[in-house]
Amino acid sequence: MYRLSYSEILDDAPDLGREREREAFDRAIGLLRTAEARGNHAGPARAEAVGYVQDLWNVLISDLLDPENGLPEGLRADLVSIGIWTMREAGEVLSAPERSLSALIEVNASIRDGLR
Repeated sequence: MYRLSYSEILDDAPDLGREREREAFDRAIGLLRTAEARGNHAGPARAEAVGYVQDLWNVLISDLLDPENGLPEGLRADLVSIGIWTMREAGEVLSAPERSLSALIEVNASIRDGLR
């Protein structure tokens, strides 16, 4: 039986966390791309995609505002600003079905790519 020391588990935990964040962004981007490809006829798919992005960023912003978050303060502030913009843009695309989802796709893809 293979046993890990506590420090080895802690060393692996950040990688696991980043992987889960990447997976969440992959799902968000996939939903957004599917809705964008369907165009104005993607009512429920569009709402699901944008709702998922809003839920994702609600969780991320909450974590980033936690004083226990280990990221540097400047990076946290920048990510919160991106999250606030994302939430605002998500609201805009929900109220204007003709509005493209491309900005949301691009920004979320950039954040996901930064997690590598």
